[in-house]
Amino acid sequence: MMIKPWRPLLIMTALMLLLSAAVRSQNKQARQVIAINTDWQFKKDANRRDVALADLKWKKVSVPHTWNNHDIQTGKGFYAGDAIYQKELTAATDWKGKRVFIRFEGIGSVARLYVNDRYIGEHKGSYSAFAFEISYALKYGEKNKIEIKVNNEEREDVIPINNRLFPIYGGIYRPVSLIITNKVNIAVTDFAAPGVYISQQDVSAKSAGVRLKVKLENKSETATNVILSTSIYDATGKMVKQAEEKVHVSRQGEQIFHQQLNMLAPHLWNGIKDPYLYTVVIRIADENGVLDEITQPLGLRKFEMKPGKGFYLNDQPYRLLGVCRHQDKQDEGNALSNAQHLADLEDIKEMGATSIRFAHYQQSEYLYSRCDSMGFVIWAEIPFVNAVSTKEAGNAQSQLRELIRQNYNHPSIYVWGLHNEVYGKTPDDYTAVLTRDLNDISKTEDPDRYTVSVSGYGEMDRPTNLNADIQGMNRYYGWYEGRIGDLEQWVSGLEQKFPDYRMVLAEYGTEANIAQQEELSRDTGNPSGQVWPEAYQQKFHEIQWGIIAKHPYIAASYVWNMFDFAVPPANGGSVPARNMKGLVTYDRKVKKDAFYWYKANWNPEPMVYIAGRRFNKRTNPITTVTVYSNAGPPTLIVNGRKINGLKMGNTNVHYIFENVKLQKGKNGVEVVVGKAGAELKDQLEWDLI
Repeated sequence: MMIKPWRPLLIMTALMLLLSAAVRSQNKQARQVIAINTDWQFKKDANRRDVALADLKWKKVSVPHTWNNHDIQTGKGFYAGDAIYQKELTAATDWKGKRVFIRFEGIGSVARLYVNDRYIGEHKGSYSAFAFEISYALKYGEKNKIEIKVNNEEREDVIPINNRLFPIYGGIYRPVSLIITNKVNIAVTDFAAPGVYISQQDVSAKSAGVRLKVKLENKSETATNVILSTSIYDATGKMVKQAEEKVHVSRQGEQIFHQQLNMLAPHLWNGIKDPYLYTVVIRIADENGVLDEITQPLGLRKFEMKPGKGFYLNDQPYRLLGVCRHQDKQDEGNALSNAQHLADLEDIKEMGATSIRFAHYQQSEYLYSRCDSMGFVIWAEIPFVNAVSTKEAGNAQSQLRELIRQNYNHPSIYVWGLHNEVYGKTPDDYTAVLTRDLNDISKTEDPDRYTVSVSGYGEMDRPTNLNADIQGMNRYYGWYEGRIGDLEQWVSGLEQKFPDYRMVLAEYGTEANIAQQEELSRDTGNPSGQVWPEAYQQKFHEIQWGIIAKHPYIAASYVWNMFDFAVPPANGGSVPARNMKGLVTYDRKVKKDAFYWYKANWNPEPMVYIAGRRFNKRTNPITTVTVYSNAGPPTLIVNGRKINGLKMGNTNVHYIFENVKLQKGKNGVEVVVGKAGAELKDQLEWDLI
């Protein structure tokens, strides 16, 4: 009897199904991922020229770790130089005959890896992950020395090339893991990416195509046949789609295979409203069971930015209410835990933002994953910022590939950022050509997402910035130039002259020191001064969001910044080494008045808030009271007396009471919104001295 050629595949499939439960319980035999974040030894290197800043004694540390968590925020200089991390690692005897990789999620900024004093490799760049195979350097059944030599000095060939906009922290500041696989495995060293790339096609409420590119390696003695399978599970854990095929994996080179799955009536990922995620499990197996397996997120969605009309999600208008976020925190530096990253996202969610620009570099993998599950629409970018050396092209190109490959499968990401505030004069100069090359890399790696380049000028036709899909512009009217309200004339001019261009307001904002309080009427700032009152930031955002809200031509807008952050050369607002444009303080303890302005405008949850609560020592007996309420007109009561004269401000949540009289000494100020039994209230006390 002739055996039909498809019958062995059916037999293999049946066998796989029978073994599935057992195999899933034995996944540690297929791929083990082991965190190695504890029991590291650290010291600053004695070869450092500035010995006064060096610490030559070994210290026991845990990862995440940075040596700049304190000194970089003082403005008195900080240690930028060499350091060494060492760890003793016992390699299990059952790892022998397998492949062993070590993966670092982030080291600042240049790292050289040694295993048992054997040089393994080097990585340049603080913000992306990297992985090396160490199988042949290990001694199995014995202790091994893992050593990382780290340097965070400024370099012309590694972006960012300076510390002027934000600090280059030193250290192993993100998690470290070992990955142990069989000799036939899904690629681990593909720029430290998952080795699987999930593309979406023709996504709608009716159907969606899901196409996978899977990279396999075979380091066994012979070519082999394996079953490659892809399973898609819904949010309840039910498998809703599966594809599998027998593939032949050669010993020569990396093998690339594709699988196509088509889904009917998919549950779409719909931003903050409904961030629905499927789970994709990619597995390779032979007759003995699973050889390797990884899991990736899948959020089925369609992004579109229509010139002059704004951003669309799944063919519906979707306002990108955005903030920018730096990853450092007071006394922690950039070595944050997952809980601290999540706390930042919770603050952003509370304010009502729908989009985040992770500026100006690749951020934590955990962060992108949580954005997938929380529904934020994300702008991810590389740190090609601020200045050009003409020596950074190779590193910029490498960091862009790392950013895209490592984060390709996150459904929350809608755009890849190529640069911020780097300039050229002609379309063929160094910066313009490098930007064009970065755009080409992005489109080659990921043709389905947008690219963006950002200018600090308000001109649409600067040649360097026309080499991307979207023109981003940083505008600081009322701070670095002009008056707060000049934003209106600027955006109106662009609408008339460039109606068919995609444009986003990539940054806008102003500084605020919460320790500095005053009443003011001016509409220009003093960026070089030492007095940056919170009230000016409040007024700035009241006016500028009022303008932005009326212009859908601005397809997305991003407040600079969500949190105060360190800037080594900064010296303003009476606080050294600090950018205080954040809506939340550097230590995350105080949400400024402007935070609640955006919360009232963006977050539909009913609220009422009296601005100026930290301005509690007053000298003027006649004052203005500003109230933010998204639950209707407020009633103001001062010292038990109802105040009349309510006026509307810049949006429908903005209420103003002018010429309010205060009495000498303590003044109780209260606002009430709503009916008795369902009232919203806010109250505070001001002292007239």
